Amino acid sequence: MHGSGLTHIVWSLHEQFLATKGYSILSVDLPGHGSSEGPGIKSIEGISEWIEKLMEKLKIKEISFMGHSQGCLVGLEFASRFPKLIKSLVLVAGSYELPVNPALIDYADGGDMKSVELMMKWGYEGVKKFIGGNPVQKIINLPRQVQEGLAVDLRACNNYKNGLKAASNVSCPTLCILGDKDKMVPIDKGKKMARNINNSQLEVIKECGHMIIFEKAFEMREIVKNFLQKNHK
Repeated sequence: MHGSGLTHIVWSLHEQFLATKGYSILSVDLPGHGSSEGPGIKSIEGISEWIEKLMEKLKIKEISFMGHSQGCLVGLEFASRFPKLIKSLVLVAGSYELPVNPALIDYADGGDMKSVELMMKWGYEGVKKFIGGNPVQKIINLPRQVQEGLAVDLRACNNYKNGLKAASNVSCPTLCILGDKDKMVPIDKGKKMARNINNSQLEVIKECGHMIIFEKAFEMREIVKNFLQKNHK
């Protein structure tokens, strides 16, 4: 599950790797994102219900859920609400709450591309150079995508208040991966989330910001592989 305003493309460095290890991978675009039609879902609770309906439609009985940023809030809520549908949980650069800077919401509401610039500025450890351009900028590159996707997501994150309670209800094996230089999710909050989840494993990646899936993809996917192999015997 991708983060705010993004799409399944963020998992490109992870999908094939995990598939070669024998796992069936389903990376989705939320409604109103990427190739998915419809208006964006306005709440974290609504997204978790959407996943349950998607599983029913595809006749999937059980999943291991991996989410980044906003996707972590969704993972907590889903695991809390539907414990029989989830085998394990991987939370990347997440916490039990994700308050959003009011200026960022205002820019996104207006379709201002400055919102994307701010996300990139806050999202990475230091100044990162990307071959072929920054992944975030390539995914969110139109004012319409900002208004209809990013803005809806940021408000959903800002309005979500059930995270700590949901975390304490999670009963499946859980892996929390944090970046020690994350400006969007202070590491203390990420660690608090992990402490409130029973049977959780915490991994902190050094010299890494919020976009762990890009910044430290190769290190992250090895951690995920080891966790899945340990808990899916």
